[in-house]
Amino acid sequence: MKKLVIALITIKIYAAFPSWYYNIKNVEKQKKAFVSIMLPLIKKENQNILNLRKKIISIFNDPYFLIEPNKVIFLAKVASIYHIKELTDKKNFLKKVDIIPPSLALAQAAVESAWSKSRFAREANNLFGHWEYSNKGLKPKNRYKNIKIAYSIKIFPSIEASLRAYMLNLNRNRAYKEFRDLREKLREQNKTLTGTKAAETLKRYSQKKELYVKLLQFIITSNNWEKYDK
Repeated sequence: MKKLVIALITIKIYAAFPSWYYNIKNVEKQKKAFVSIMLPLIKKENQNILNLRKKIISIFNDPYFLIEPNKVIFLAKVASIYHIKELTDKKNFLKKVDIIPPSLALAQAAVESAWSKSRFAREANNLFGHWEYSNKGLKPKNRYKNIKIAYSIKIFPSIEASLRAYMLNLNRNRAYKEFRDLREKLREQNKTLTGTKAAETLKRYSQKKELYVKLLQFIITSNNWEKYDK
């Protein structure tokens, strides 16, 4: 009985998308189902980021925030999460705490998880190809020969957790500074950062480099996903 309970819990936690999704045979219908599952989650997480951003702005609008412990503690927590060194660096806070173009998130999830049909997606809720540098995660069947240190595929408790980690990764990892710089520049110009434009800054996300960028752009444009960025 105990083994059965453990098995059921495992199925619930590491199920990735619902079973009906994997039963869809028509490619176009499955793509639409993919969007119907992922887009609300992406919008929700982006809204969470916007809410956090608004709170940060309100704190910095208070000229006396540094003498208010609750506000300082709050900023310190955010700074720790987003790898921000100076609590008074408003520009850096706003550069890092910002939304991800929905079309980009959809495309990267589709590519990295094979439309949520990969082993990593189905066994680890890992939709964005996240690694961890240990042997605690899911062991890949084929490892990159040029990477000498131990790594495994990170296991997430839910696809929401995987999405949250992906957005945080783009927002704080040094490898994606170009992405954040472009986003900040366009926001200052009151322009929308589209998924195809953002993809140009993500050569370092994949071993495929430029080919990866072109693949993301193709998926976004061929599925008309930039309409979700507006």
